[in-house]
Amino acid sequence: MVKLLHFADAHIDMANFGQHDPATGLPQRVMDFLKSLDCIVDTAISEKVDLVIFAGDTYRDRSPAPTFQREWGKRIMRLSRAKIPTVLLTGNHDVSPSAQRAHAIQEFDTLSPDYIHVVSQLKLLKPPDIDGVPVQILAVPWITRAAISASLTEEAAGSGNLEELIEKALNNWLNKSIAELDPSLPTILTAHASIAGAKLGNEQTIKIGRDVVLPPGLVANPAFDYVALGHIHRFQDLNQGSHPPVIYPGSIERVDFGEINEGKGFIIAEIEKGHTSYRWQALPIRTFLDFWVELDDVLGVNEKILAALPDSEELKDAIVRLTVVYPKDFETLIDESRIHHYAEGAFSFQFVKRPAFEARTRLGDSITVSSSTPAELLEIYWKRQHIEDPAERDRLQQLAEELINQSRFS
Repeated sequence: MVKLLHFADAHIDMANFGQHDPATGLPQRVMDFLKSLDCIVDTAISEKVDLVIFAGDTYRDRSPAPTFQREWGKRIMRLSRAKIPTVLLTGNHDVSPSAQRAHAIQEFDTLSPDYIHVVSQLKLLKPPDIDGVPVQILAVPWITRAAISASLTEEAAGSGNLEELIEKALNNWLNKSIAELDPSLPTILTAHASIAGAKLGNEQTIKIGRDVVLPPGLVANPAFDYVALGHIHRFQDLNQGSHPPVIYPGSIERVDFGEINEGKGFIIAEIEKGHTSYRWQALPIRTFLDFWVELDDVLGVNEKILAALPDSEELKDAIVRLTVVYPKDFETLIDESRIHHYAEGAFSFQFVKRPAFEARTRLGDSITVSSSTPAELLEIYWKRQHIEDPAERDRLQQLAEELINQSRFS
């Protein structure tokens, strides 16, 4: 039995929320991603796993800052010092369209630290290639269209569309590699790819280039005992209840609000020939909160906005977005400083204003806020509140006008 830790889509340099941490100089949001990565490494060491597979996408893009490379390197070298064989697959965010340029985790390939194995081309890894772990791995890093096109002869390139050629080439390689497998050892397929039928998260916002989509039958092959995927940020088993498990573990932190309903984690799997069990282990990630309010009345605008938010204690340390939809004429009624003050305990607070430029308020077809005086708007309000007694309306109107006049000259 081989005990595997499988994770993917680290994107550790995502810094789209929060400020910088003065103690470390790192963006606070990057520290969230590193906290998840630390948890993964700690688990690999404490559970004494036999093998770690990272299924691609280390950074946000293929040109990471040296500081982020340092932080990634610190964690990976902990695995090396713990003598845990680790396979690092290159993903679409790790590679350049140009075959001549280095990929984002090239330093591990160049320096070859003990127990760390980088795979940037199709490769069959046998036990001697992974420090004697009794397993064989078919590794499929991100396939670039440029690399496939360059490898095709003119005759082959004209014989079909590129997606079909890629699928055919990959299928041929897999069949050839399967024929070379030791039938007594468990087999893992790892790939950074899109599989047809997978449920997407919102990571399309940070993708580079177009996907090659592979058919599920290509990966859900009974010759495999576990399929370790990366690229799609939502945890899912595409072959649930059957052998082999075909697993996207999901990313290690939420990238944006499109992933608000997704937990984040990694996989611990116990793999034997013909049988695999696994568990998805959740990571303690930062809370995202999203709220929406639509305004349709000129009175109590800010109170209605604040009422859309929970108690300020619930906002503490969360990434919060509040979207307000309102008629354009309400713009001057919104007290942004008051709203930001209420949410000041949040890790990050996004106040999104969406004025409806063509909309009229619900004051009547011929009346808009901008063309009415405060006194006129109040008079309409009394009527809408069903204050039928004219004397009472006049009394309230008079009091209100006195307050308005006093505020003008105070």
